[in-house]
Amino acid sequence: MALSTHERKILEQIETHLRADDPRLARRLTRHRASRTRLHLRIAAAVLLALTGIATVIGAALATLFS
Repeated sequence: MALSTHERKILEQIETHLRADDPRLARRLTRHRASRTRLHLRIAAAVLLALTGIATVIGAALATLFS
């Protein structure tokens, strides 16, 4: 669900106040978000690699079967 313009402004204000009030916490939250993004990329790469492997095995089996 997308946020309205007003809600986005409020969220930006909260983030700005958080950075000013507790910069250490803000840095930790930013790092956590970045590590979560890396995790998603790793999972996507692993799924792609697994699908490629399965397709290779099926392709090799079919090539052996029909040759």
